[in-house]
Amino acid sequence: MQTKDGCVLRIYAGEGDKHDGRPLYEWVVAQAHAQRLSGATVSRGLMGFGPHTRVIHTFKIERLAEDLPITIEIVDSRDKVEGFLSWIEQQIDSGLIATIQRVEIHTSERGHRTQQTNR
Repeated sequence: MQTKDGCVLRIYAGEGDKHDGRPLYEWVVAQAHAQRLSGATVSRGLMGFGPHTRVIHTFKIERLAEDLPITIEIVDSRDKVEGFLSWIEQQIDSGLIATIQRVEIHTSERGHRTQQTNR
C-alpha cells in the first residue's frame, strides 16, 4: 500500500444551484476531471440548510424534487486542491462554501482502491 499526504476539498451546494444552466455539482466534477484531479464524488443529503435559506430542506416522499443539499468531495495534493478551489471561486458568481481538510491517501498497489484517513 502506498501512502501520501493530500487534501479533501468539500464544496457545499444545493441541488438546484446552477452554473451556465447546468447543475453546479455536474459542472464542478467535470472541471475537476478536465483538470486531472485524482477523484471526485457527489453525495446528496437527506436534510440540510445553508446561510441564506429560510427553510430546512428535507427528503420526504411528497417533496422529492426539493432543493436538497449536495456535497462535492475532491481528493488530491494540497497544491492542486487549493489551485482548483481558487480557479472555481473565480468562475462562480455567488458565494461558495468550501472546506479543505488534510488527509493521508492510501492507495493499494493495484491502484484500484483508495482510503482516506483524517489527520
